[in-house]
Order: sequence, then C-alpha cells, then structure tokens
Amino acid sequence: MALFGRVNSNTISLLNHCYCKKFIMVTSRLKSHNRISISTNIRNVKEYKNNKQESTHEIEIIKRRNQASRSLLIQVHSSKSYNDLHNYCLKFGDISSMHHYHVNNQQNYILVEFKDIVSIKEIMSSASFIKEDIISVKSSVLWFRKGQIITPQKNNQRKSLFVENGCALPNEKEKAKQLYNAKSISVQIIILYEMMKLTDLEVRLRFHTAHHLEQYFSRLFDNIKILPFGSSINGFGRKRCDLDLVLIPNTGECNVTSRLVFHSKLMNNNGRHETKEFLGILANSMQYFIPGILNVRRILEARVPIIKFCYNYTQTECDLSATNMTAIYMTELLNFYGEMDWRIRPLVITIRAWAKSQELTFDVPGQWITNFPLTLLVLFFLQQKKILPSLKILKSYSTHNDVRCAENGIDCTFLRDVNKLPLNYKYNINQDSLEKLLYDFFEYYSTFDFQTYGICIREGIQIRKPSRSALHITNPLETTLNVSKNVNFYELNRIISKTHDAIYALETTDKFESNSWGIMSLLKINNDNGDLKKSNTTKGQMKNIEEYLKNSYENSYEISDKFEVNETNIDETKTKKKETI
Repeated sequence: MALFGRVNSNTISLLNHCYCKKFIMVTSRLKSHNRISISTNIRNVKEYKNNKQESTHEIEIIKRRNQASRSLLIQVHSSKSYNDLHNYCLKFGDISSMHHYHVNNQQNYILVEFKDIVSIKEIMSSASFIKEDIISVKSSVLWFRKGQIITPQKNNQRKSLFVENGCALPNEKEKAKQLYNAKSISVQIIILYEMMKLTDLEVRLRFHTAHHLEQYFSRLFDNIKILPFGSSINGFGRKRCDLDLVLIPNTGECNVTSRLVFHSKLMNNNGRHETKEFLGILANSMQYFIPGILNVRRILEARVPIIKFCYNYTQTECDLSATNMTAIYMTELLNFYGEMDWRIRPLVITIRAWAKSQELTFDVPGQWITNFPLTLLVLFFLQQKKILPSLKILKSYSTHNDVRCAENGIDCTFLRDVNKLPLNYKYNINQDSLEKLLYDFFEYYSTFDFQTYGICIREGIQIRKPSRSALHITNPLETTLNVSKNVNFYELNRIISKTHDAIYALETTDKFESNSWGIMSLLKINNDNGDLKKSNTTKGQMKNIEEYLKNSYENSYEISDKFEVNETNIDETKTKKKETI
C-alpha cells in the first residue's frame, strides 16, 4: 500500500504538471487566434465564446452529458435484480429510468438514471469498498450485492425496467429472414439500418463511459471535460463500433473579482511534444487506477496522438485524444448532413456494411480505406445528386451564431440550423428511392476518374488531384489534409472492382428464386432455410418501417471515424497493437 501511495502521489504530481502546461498552451493559442480574421469578421475568439448560441447538436450533447451525470451503472446478478435494486435506489431519490444489458451473456448491468444529481451524490457518499487492499477510486460504476433485508417499495413509485438486454446484437438467422422477406431493396436497407444503428441505451452508455473518465480526471485537474465524437454521435455508428473520446479544458469564466490566483506551471515545449507527454502520463494513470480500463496502448506518433483502451463494462474499444476540437466540429458537420434527409443514414450504414463484408475496411489501420473517407464518398455522391449542399454553401448561409474556431485556428463555421437551409435542399426535389441511390452510388464510383480527380465535399465538385496519392479525399475542415492518403493503388482498384461486382449482383439476383437477393448478396448473407417460402413483411416489421419513415419525414435522424491515417500511424499500430503498458 505504501508503494501504491507513492505511485499515486507521483502520478498526480506529474499529471498536474502536464495538464497545467497543456492548459497554458491552449490558452496562449486561443489568444493568438484572436488576431485571425475569418470569413464572418469575428473580432476574437473570446468574444465569440461569450456570444455564441448553441446549435441543436450542441444542445443534444449537453442533454446527454447531463443524463450521464445523473446515472449510475450497477452490476447485478441478473435482470431479475431490478426489482430489489429499484426499491433500494428509491431511498436516495426518484428514478427516471432503468436499462438492463449483459456482456458475454454473463455480466449483467443496469443503468439507473435519477431525476436529480443530488441522489448520485448521496449514493456515492453511502457506498463502500469491498476490502482494504485495493486502490480506492470512487466512480459511477458500482456492484449491487445481495442484501438480507428487502427494501419495501414506495407507493408513489412504479418499478420500471425500461429496457432488457438493450445491447444485444441482432440474431444472424433473424436478420437473414427479415431481409429475405422484405418487399424491396429499399425496405431491406431500412431494416438493416434499424437493426444496426445504435440504440438509445447504447448512446447513453457511451456518454456514461466519457463521464466515468471525466469523474476521475476532474479530481486531478479543475475544469476539464471528456466528450464522445465520431460515429457514436453523428448517427452513422453501428452496434459495437469503437468509441472516440476527446479531453478538452473547460476554462469557464475567469473570476476577475478575486484577488487570489492559483499558481500554475508555464511550459514552453511545442504542442505535439506536450500532447504526447501528457497522454503518456494519462495512459499510466488509466491503466493502474481507473476501474474498468483494460489493455491500454499508446499510439503517440500518429498525426493525432491517442490512447487506445478497452472499456470492460461494455466491451467497447475506445480512443482518447486531447484538445482535438476539430474532431468535435467534424462530428457536428456529419450529423448535420445526416439530419438533412431521411435516406442518408440508412444509405451510409448499408455502404459501410457492404465495405466491411467485402473486406474493403478492417478494424485496424492499414493501406485500405476507413469508414470516415468512405462516408465522405457517400456524401459527395449525394451532392452530385443534388440531395446535399456543399460545405461552401452551408458556410454562405451561416450566421454569427454558427461561428466556431478550433484550437489550432481552423475555421469550423457552417450553417447549424436545418430550418435555414435553401428551399431546394429543405424540400428536396430528388426523391429517388434508397434502392436507386444504392445502385447509382456503385455506378458513379465504378466509372470515376480517380487518377485525375479528387473528392471534395467542401466545394461539392471534383477537384484536380493535388498529390500522387492513389485516392484523394479532402478533409472538409482541414483542407490541406487528404483523409485517404493511406489507401494504395491496389486497394483503390479493389474498391472499383467491388463496385462493379455490386452492380452485377443487384442486376442479376432473382428475388423469387434466390435465397440471397438484394443487399443480402452484397453483404454475403444467406437464408439457410431453403424451404422457407417468401412471405409478406411481418406486421411488427412493417410497423417499425412505417414508424421510421414517419419520424424521418418529421425530423429528417466499427471502426472509428478518423480524419487521416498516416504511414506513421500504420507502422506503429502494426508493432504496438498487442503492446500493453
């Protein structure tokens, strides 16, 4: 215990040292950015921060973070424990919801959301540690041990298990059956989307994971927050996709009336070296002190240094970066595109599933395309179909409330209110079916001149390739970056070849004679029950589809989304993917 005490003390000292350094660096950068003139002629970043109005996406993030701060993840014996757990938790306050899931059919958890954060504080004060020879770290993940006395239920509260087995993957046979019995390829795409998209519980758990880390780090540093970004938030994520997290300083307002100011360390190192040092120390702390964090790996030589780890309570692979606000704004941009038309997310998820089944994408970086540039390919195609506007158009319709500037001076301003879209995009003239859009996507890229032209959703048009890379896809926000720089000519030719194969499969598979038709042939899904006669879509399935279409018209709602995979990142991943601290 003495050894752990010394390690903990040293770690806290080092972390404070590095975080103060990081904080000062970011503050100085923001000061320098005040002199940067951007398109809206905003005077400085400080003025923008004081006057900005949150977008719909940012309001949703705030709501989810608040939800996570009022929630506890509790390990139980089984879903049947919810009655006893519910009654026990009522001693601390009213409950909003309870959601059950299990990991590997063994470990059972219930996510309990309270109506008031005061209830969480009371539970944290009353909870105990099971034994003394451990590193005592309080967090919002607890055990519920068997009690001798059953707590009586309050009359004014009803037992409520909102979700049971909420993170279960769809059964492959049931998936094949539903796709096989669909009336059209368009219906197949919607069914696949509904089966693969993240549920409300899965989104809650991803914000809870971020909150778990934030709880620990906030005891070491004041005013920090950890935000999820990427596929988990933009609506393009599938079940079990990786979780991308970013740690950013939440500076808040300076108390100018106080005459007492905290001492802190000033460091003059360059930003990249500092970030690597900071994340390296965080990695040690996470490995040894935070419950549920396993298999910590440092990927510090990538363009964006990250810490990779497994979050044991949900069996989710996570990536943690620092002060990467461009990633947050990129997530918001993709989310905004996804909100513009109900067809976009089902189409993106289907094409991602196709790429994975055809082994065009993998769960580790390499010389192949990843989900982020693949998504940009879909969005660019939809721009050619006049379904989506270019980022340039979104910037032209932005207001002072839409102004955003990343920590490195990158202008991330674009329209954030879907109601202010031009009429031709708000009320889309193009009403092609999902089936036609899927076919046209493959046809478009099967004949695209990748040797001469690159993809640029910022301009919404083909651009002359500025480099010799096999595939050039411009990062919409950081325009000097090619997000597909890692893709070699062999992999590009495979993509083109697979688009030809997809066209052939969609044209030749017989709906009434084949056990694998439509997108089933693209995803290599077969209906093993050869004697199963084709039946009409079930009432329950049709109800889900109708509900999705209704919500889509009313509201228009893995592998991590990375902005660039460079050669250094690839090489380090190959050598270190099994390395642990």
